[in-house]
Amino acid sequence: MRTDSSPDSSPGTLPAREHLPAGDAGTPVLDVVIPVYNEEQDLGPCVLRLHEHLTRTFPYSFRITIADNASTDTTPLVSARLAAELSEVRAFRLEQKGRGRALRTVWSASDAPILAYMDVDLSTDLNALLPLVAPLISGHSDLAIGSRLARTSRVVRGAKREFISRSYNLILRGSLQARFSDAQCGFKAIRRDVAQVLLPLVEDTGWFFDTEMLVLAERAGLRIHEVPVDWVDDPDSTVHIVRTATEDLKGVWRVGRALATGSLPLDRLTRPFGDDPRDRELTDVPKGLARQLLGFCVVGGLSTLFYLLLYTVFRGFTGSQVANALALLVSAIANTAANRRLTFGVRGRGGAVRHQAQGLVVFGIGLVLTSGSLAALNTATTDPGHSTELAVLIAANLAATVLRFLLFRAWVFPERREQEPTASVPTYTTEPYSPYQFRASAAAERTTWGDATLQLQPVRPHDTDQRETR
Repeated sequence: MRTDSSPDSSPGTLPAREHLPAGDAGTPVLDVVIPVYNEEQDLGPCVLRLHEHLTRTFPYSFRITIADNASTDTTPLVSARLAAELSEVRAFRLEQKGRGRALRTVWSASDAPILAYMDVDLSTDLNALLPLVAPLISGHSDLAIGSRLARTSRVVRGAKREFISRSYNLILRGSLQARFSDAQCGFKAIRRDVAQVLLPLVEDTGWFFDTEMLVLAERAGLRIHEVPVDWVDDPDSTVHIVRTATEDLKGVWRVGRALATGSLPLDRLTRPFGDDPRDRELTDVPKGLARQLLGFCVVGGLSTLFYLLLYTVFRGFTGSQVANALALLVSAIANTAANRRLTFGVRGRGGAVRHQAQGLVVFGIGLVLTSGSLAALNTATTDPGHSTELAVLIAANLAATVLRFLLFRAWVFPERREQEPTASVPTYTTEPYSPYQFRASAAAERTTWGDATLQLQPVRPHDTDQRETR
C-alpha cells in the first residue's frame, strides 16, 4: 500500500465539488478509456459503436482512448487505424500488462475533467453512460459505478459467474465493510480532481484496481453514485476466473490490513462540509460537529455500559471508591482509543501515547466528579442501596461525559487551524491526440507509476499504414 511520506504526498483536503462549465473548445469533458489486451476482433466494432452513441446522445465534447496494455496480436494496428479515422479517438500503448496499470496511466495523463472506462465487450448497455457521468458533471458525486446487483438492473449471465460475483461482494461487505453493491462491473467513472489524489494511493495494477479504488474512496468519505445497468455476459471473455479471484482475495487482505493499521493517508481525500458557495463564506463554524457528536454518543453509551459492568464486578470484592476508580480507569483507556479512531478520525500510531496521557487527565476530572458524588451520597446516608449508587454514578457520568467531549474536541483532538499543503500531483503535457498513436516504454524517464516508467512517443499514421502493408 502506498504510504509515501515525501513532500509530494503531504495531506490536504479536496476542494468543494463544482458543476463543470458548459465546455471548453478543444478540451473534452469526458474521456472514456477502453483497456484492451489482444482484442483485434472486438476492438473495431466496439469503438465504432461507442463513438456513434456518444456523437448521437452525449451533449458534451468527448474523447475515446484505447489503452492497449502489451497486446501481442494486431490490436496496436487496429488502434492506430481507428485513431487516424476518428478525430475523437486516440491510441495509447503500454509495454506492461495490467488493466489497473493502463487505467491509472491514461487517467493520470488525461486533461478531461471526467474520466470513465468500460470493457471492450460492451456488455453494459450504453444508455447508462450519461446517467453514470451526469452526477460527476453536476458536482454531486465523486465517483460513479454501474451496478448489476441493483434491484432494477437487468442481467443475463450464467449461474457460475452470478455466484462468483455475489460471493465476492459479500466478502467485501464482511471484511472491508464495503457498502457499494458491485465492485467488478466494468463501467465506472471518476472526477479528474479526485483521481489525481486517489490514484497514487491505489497499489494494484490488475483486476483488483477497481475494488481498491472504491474501498479507499468510500473510507475517505467520498460520494459514490450507483447506476442500475442492463448487462449481458460475454461468453467469450478471456478473464481467468480462478487466477483473478485469487489475486482479488490477496488484495482484500492487503487493503484490510492497511486500513486496520491506519497506514493510509485518507485525510487528503476529505471534502469540506457543504458545497454551496454560501457555506464557504461562513467563518468559525465547527466542522464535522454533528458527526463527532453522534460518534461520541455511541462510544459514550457503550463505554458507560462497559463501566457499569466493570464496577459491578469490582464492587463484589472491594469498596465502592476503589471499584469506581478501577472501572473508570479501564473504561477511560478504551473510551479514549475508540473516540480517537471513530469520533475524531485519528489513524495511525503517531501521538497515541500523548492522546492516552491527555485522556487520563480527562479521566482524572471524571474521577473527581464521580468520586465526589459517591462521597456526597455516603455523607447523606450511611448505607445506600446498590441501585441508588448506580443512579448517582449515572448522573455524575453524564456530567463528566459532556465535559469529556468538550475537552476531547478542544484539547486532546483539536482541529487543524492551518491546512497543510495539498498533495502535489505531477502534470502531463501531450500532443494533439487524433493523428497519433502513443507508445509507452519501460526504459523511458518521463512518467513514473510504481515500477513502470512511461514515456509518450508519437507515431504518425503513415508509419502505421506501412507496417500494416508489410
